[in-house]
Amino acid sequence: MPRSPETKYCVVTAFQRRLNAVMRRLPAHTLLETTGRVSGLPRRTPVGGRRVGDSFWLVSEFGERSQYVRNIMADPRVRVRLRGRWHTGTAHLLPDDDTTARLRALPRLNSAAVRVVGVGQLTVRVDLDG
Repeated sequence: MPRSPETKYCVVTAFQRRLNAVMRRLPAHTLLETTGRVSGLPRRTPVGGRRVGDSFWLVSEFGERSQYVRNIMADPRVRVRLRGRWHTGTAHLLPDDDTTARLRALPRLNSAAVRVVGVGQLTVRVDLDG
């Protein structure tokens, strides 16, 4: 694994860019759709997380450096595709949440990947409409 957090970030994001292009096309994969803060266009990011009641929880592996988190900071209105169905909602960044504990409550495989590759994780809660 790369030595510095900056190198790790660059290597992981380059890999994810290619992987996400494939994952976005899988009909059953969970997607988070934000509005691009510069372009204003929809941006779809494959994510791992879990719906709990009327909320969807996820942990961003790079915190505020993640592009979708930056988009949420500019406009918290999002959509989440769960099991092939789109849900609208409002995203909330939770910097005081214990990401280690949160990852234990989320899907194992994704949580393990976030723990291994992540630096500066950040919990995101999406309050789903209706």
